[in-house]
Amino acid sequence: MERYFQRKSLNPPSNNPSSSNPPSNNPASSNPPSNNPVSSNQPSNNPPTSHPPLNNSGSPKRSEVTELDEVLANLPAYPGLKPPMTYYNPNFQEQIRRAYLQRGKAGSDVFTEKGFKNWRKGPENFRDHVGQVGSLHKLHNIGNYVELLQFLANHDEKVRVVVFENAPGNLKYIAPNIQKELVNSCAAETIDAIISDMDDAFFSILVDESRDVSIREQMAVVLRYVNKKGQVIERFVGVQYVSDTTSSKLKEAIEQLISSTNLSMSRLREQGYDGASNMRGELNGLKTQILREYPQAYYVHCFAHQLQLALVAVAKGNENIATFFTTASSVVNIIGASCKRRDALREQQQKDIMKALEMGRGLNQEITLKRPCDTRWNSHYDTLLSINTMFHPVVKVLEWIVDDVNQDNLGEANRLLKEIRTFDFVFHLYLMRFMLGITNNLSKALQRKIKIL
Repeated sequence: MERYFQRKSLNPPSNNPSSSNPPSNNPASSNPPSNNPVSSNQPSNNPPTSHPPLNNSGSPKRSEVTELDEVLANLPAYPGLKPPMTYYNPNFQEQIRRAYLQRGKAGSDVFTEKGFKNWRKGPENFRDHVGQVGSLHKLHNIGNYVELLQFLANHDEKVRVVVFENAPGNLKYIAPNIQKELVNSCAAETIDAIISDMDDAFFSILVDESRDVSIREQMAVVLRYVNKKGQVIERFVGVQYVSDTTSSKLKEAIEQLISSTNLSMSRLREQGYDGASNMRGELNGLKTQILREYPQAYYVHCFAHQLQLALVAVAKGNENIATFFTTASSVVNIIGASCKRRDALREQQQKDIMKALEMGRGLNQEITLKRPCDTRWNSHYDTLLSINTMFHPVVKVLEWIVDDVNQDNLGEANRLLKEIRTFDFVFHLYLMRFMLGITNNLSKALQRKIKIL
C-alpha cells in the first residue's frame, strides 16, 4: 500500500480528462477535479492544512490523490496525537486506517495471523497483542507520564521542539525504563534539596508501617528538623520496603535509608513511632535498639496515637459502649452492602431535604453514612454524626429491607431496626457524639504543625 502511494506521488495524475483517474468527490462527475480556477467546484475558504476539514464535500484545488499523499505523509507519528477518523475526508478514511495498521503491529500477531490452539498462553499473547502504553490499542490511555509530557509540550515552546515527533527517532525518552529513571532522578534531586535545606542540622525521624496495594510491607519515613529560618519543617523522604517487621529489620532499613541520603545517625535527636510492641518494646523494640547505639535519640510516642489508645481502652472496657459501637458499625455495613440500598437511602434523604426546605429549617446538605475505621477513632465520630443526621432515612431503609422478603440479611436488619429504636441506643449515640467531639478537637490540635496547648 505504501509503495502504491509512493508511485502515485512520483507520477501525479494528468489533467487530461481521458486518462484513468480516481473519481471526484462529486458523485455526478466521472473526471477528477481540475486545477482550473473556473471549475464549477469552488475551493474551500479554509487555509490548506495537513488534515482536511470534517466531511469536506467540495473538491479542493489539487487532485484527491495529491491531497491524500500529503495527508498520509503528515500523519502524527505518535498515536496519542491521532485525531478522530471523522476529522478526515470520508474518501480518505479507509486509506488512512490502512496506513496506521501498516506502520507496525501493536504486539503479538497470534490473534491476527498465526492463530492459536489453546488458551494456555492466551492472556500472555493478549497482553503482547495490546502492546505497551502508546500502542494503537491504547490511544485513549497513554499513561500519566506521557500525558504530563504532552501537557508540558502544549504549554512550553522549548519542550515542544524536542519531544514526540520533533525528537530524534532514538531519543524520545518515553520508554518505561527511561520514565522510571527520570522519576528516580527527580526524587534524588528532591532529597538533595531537603538535605541542603537542613544544612547539617539535628533532626528527628517519624516512622510508620504501611502496605501497598500488592500487600507488600513498607515503612514510610519522615524527617523533622529546624531550618535556617528557625521554622520547624517536616519532609517525607521515602518509602522503604522491608521483608520483615521485626525491630532488627526495621532498624537496618532505617540506617540504610539515612545513609543513602548522606545523613549521619549521630545527628539524630528524636525518634517517633506508634505504640506497637516491635516499635516501642522496652527490651528489644526498635526504639530500644536505636537508643543503645545513639543514646541522644530520645523516643516520643505520638500524642494523637496515645489519645486513640485511651479511647479504645475505654470503649472496650465498658460493655454497653462496646455493644453500641458494634450496632452502629453493623447499621452502616448492612445499608452500604449494595448499591440498591444506598440509592434507597439517598432517595429517602432527598425526600426529607425537600420537606425541610418547605418548612424552612436545617442546612439540608446531602451526606452519606461513613464507615468507621478500627485504627482511627476519629472516624467513629464522623460515623455517629452521619447516623444522627440521617437517623430517619436509616430507619426507613431498614424498614424497607425488612418488608422486602427477597432482601438478604432480613433477620439482621430486623434486629438492628429494633435496637436503634431503643432508648439505650439513642442515649449512647448522643453521649458518645458529645465525648468524641471533645476528643476529636483535641486530636486535631495534637496533629497541628504548631501546637498551642
